[in-house]
Amino acid sequence: MTDKPTFVYVNLHREAPPKRSGNALTDADLTAAYWGHSKRVRLAAGLPLGAMCVRTAPASPTSSGTVVESERPTRLVTTWAAPENEGQEDKYSRVTYDIRQHEDIVRLTVSTRTRRRGELSDVSGGWPAVLSNLKTVLETGSPLSQAPWLVPRH
Repeated sequence: MTDKPTFVYVNLHREAPPKRSGNALTDADLTAAYWGHSKRVRLAAGLPLGAMCVRTAPASPTSSGTVVESERPTRLVTTWAAPENEGQEDKYSRVTYDIRQHEDIVRLTVSTRTRRRGELSDVSGGWPAVLSNLKTVLETGSPLSQAPWLVPRH
């Protein structure tokens, strides 16, 4: 998978300790606030993982995957794929969340290795919206006033 396209996004949070930031990646109520849908994650390597990408229809899952690594609260590594690709590991993307604290600032780095180049465009448009919403939720307790993924890119 090392030859796959990679997208890296860094977000800095204030007043959001690593434990709270890490919980925001896996807590169903918090993920619902910034993703626009609930994501349930079981934190044990190899167990199934809930939806990992934005849903346009909240009742239908858009992806599934597994927890590859969990070092709470500073690191989470998952895989994900669209439902039609479930079980086909060569079609899974890999997402790594690294959380580090420096004084009062928490740095969240999200790295995504995608299956193919065309998907990189979708990922690079989606992550900034989702992570901006996460930052707002962590700092204020509420998401942005409208879904950030609906804001035109240009």
